[in-house]
Amino acid sequence: MIKAFTEYLLHEKNYSPLTVKAYQADLEEFSKFILDEYNSNAINDVNYAQVRSWIVNLVEAGISNRTINRKTSSLNSYYKFLLKTDSININPLSKHKALKTSKKIQIPFSENEVKEVILDLEPETDFKGLRNRLIVELFYATGIRRIELVQIKLSHLELSNKTLKVLGKRNKERFIPLIDSVVDTAKQYLDVRNGLETIVDKEHLFLTKKGLKIYENLVYRIINDYFSKASSKVKRSPHIIRHSFATHLLNQGANLNAVKELLGHTSLAATQVYTHNSIAELKKVYSNAHPRSKK
Repeated sequence: MIKAFTEYLLHEKNYSPLTVKAYQADLEEFSKFILDEYNSNAINDVNYAQVRSWIVNLVEAGISNRTINRKTSSLNSYYKFLLKTDSININPLSKHKALKTSKKIQIPFSENEVKEVILDLEPETDFKGLRNRLIVELFYATGIRRIELVQIKLSHLELSNKTLKVLGKRNKERFIPLIDSVVDTAKQYLDVRNGLETIVDKEHLFLTKKGLKIYENLVYRIINDYFSKASSKVKRSPHIIRHSFATHLLNQGANLNAVKELLGHTSLAATQVYTHNSIAELKKVYSNAHPRSKK
């Protein structure tokens, strides 16, 4: 049934392979716990007391509440699937309440930090330099996710129209406009990319020096390396650039709904988190604009 569940997530729910792998790992971990503690392979027949003992075990092991909530969410989704397929009659997690978690505050890069990084990206002529420059510029110009950047195909890039097609979560498509500087860098990169001696992956935009599709860990290292020179922040990742993209747009007066569409969020609630980062800028605007404010 776990295999049937993962197939369902992959083909019917259109979850990414990485997401499905995470669900499977959580279920296998729970299955092992049930086997070790209760000498049973039947995770379809567990009760909430057994699930609760697993949660207690995770807490005692020092696992964060946020991670535990993710694991129980995987389990809950599995049991909902079993209910849907008439494999069980009761979901043991139907009345479970998530553990309390503190809100994670993602501190974006300042506009000056991003500017410093981009200025530090001297005009390059070699493959690696142009590829890395385009990666940095594209992240900040579009706010796309790391996995979305890795999956960009040549056919998704329309330089004549200055647009990029992005495949988001569950393969949902969205189109993002490109600024002129990104288009210029993309043209230079494509020239050197097409001149590589070996191109194994002919479809995807970003490749390694060996002509293979670029991978997520390499993208993370590229961003971390460049931003470590301009920022002292602990977290220097593509996700923080995504936060910076949204925050800077809102600081400059962008419409919240427009930012939502650019980010590929399904609900406005997911985008509203970035308004907290913009509150300082809003205070400045308010202070300068209100008639009763002390200028």
